[in-house]
Amino acid sequence: MLEWPARMMFPPVCAGCRRQVSRPGVLCGACWPRLTLLERPWCPVMGTPFAHDMGDGFLCAEAIADPPPFERARAAVLYDGVACDMVRGLKYHDRTDLAPWMAEWMLRAGGELLAEADMIVPVPLHWRRFFRRKFNQSAELARAVARLSGVRFEPSVVRRVRQTRPQVGLERREREDNLRGAFRVEPEGALAIAGRRVVLVDDVYTTGATVRAVTLALNKGGAQAVDVLTFARVLPGGGEGDFRPVVSALI
Repeated sequence: MLEWPARMMFPPVCAGCRRQVSRPGVLCGACWPRLTLLERPWCPVMGTPFAHDMGDGFLCAEAIADPPPFERARAAVLYDGVACDMVRGLKYHDRTDLAPWMAEWMLRAGGELLAEADMIVPVPLHWRRFFRRKFNQSAELARAVARLSGVRFEPSVVRRVRQTRPQVGLERREREDNLRGAFRVEPEGALAIAGRRVVLVDDVYTTGATVRAVTLALNKGGAQAVDVLTFARVLPGGGEGDFRPVVSALI
């Protein structure tokens, strides 16, 4: 009875297209087929899905050819279809209401990371960009994941000390050059992360340049280990079901 007036005034809408649905945080029948959840089997390091189960310990080509500074990366969905709409809605259209529902899928994908984590840290924004946008989409996701998982939320241990140009349209090497020296762990942050396992949260893993740069700063600051958890992931091939990264070797 108490919920009925709120439902009448603010009916629940689809997290993708905003059609009316039965309850908050769900997708309508038209949007659900446009969402691709990333499932096992996947590379134990990069979280890249394999088309077939290749057995324990197999790595994707990326993990072997270019080992990341973080230990593991996981993402909830493929960056395609309705996932793109949700990320853009959160990031550019102030749809912070989406963060708790996106975090539920992230919790499903990153359960093994969160079970071992001491804290959750978002990828920071530079203060000028934060002033214009009024919020940090990565921090909104990280806060929601922390609330659902019970892991401590630490939004201030790493700072973005240099404003960088937008990453959209840049190649991987250009992204890495753009982010070099952009993040730093201050002394008070170093005390918080010393010897701790950190889960670093961002909205989308594209080339990995951003989370690699933040991970290097966290490692330099004294973190024991860093794992990466994102809502969406860009994969080679890009299309639904086109998970073709070559499996190259055993750990």
